[in-house]
Amino acid sequence: MDCSHTSDTQFEGRLFWGKHRASAALTAAALHPERVRAVVSRGGRPDLAECPLESVCVPTLLIVGGCDHPVIEINQEALTHLREPKELVIVSRATHLFEEAGALEEVAKVAKAWFLRYLPPDAETIIPRAR
Repeated sequence: MDCSHTSDTQFEGRLFWGKHRASAALTAAALHPERVRAVVSRGGRPDLAECPLESVCVPTLLIVGGCDHPVIEINQEALTHLREPKELVIVSRATHLFEEAGALEEVAKVAKAWFLRYLPPDAETIIPRAR
């Protein structure tokens, strides 16, 4: 993908994506910082973004399960390349899918706080539907 490419994609606001789709959210943020104002990645793979992470200039929160050791390492490395504001939150005792009791509630609480901190209340949230 040409990271200088622009398109008429119609979205504005916050992106909350998980797993491999988180890389798409980071790519969208790099390509369209005027439209994407914050990103939350849940158990994501930021290393798969199609643009350099240094080009992501929106507030980015990475959330990883505490038992998901390979993804923790990937997200720790990605954090070193992202611009501020950025944060990595590790949800203790959670695995990759956050299926443990209270894990998704913790993700929702942290993500909500991130969006409230960095976005106006009228910003749209894009959450892809599970397939």
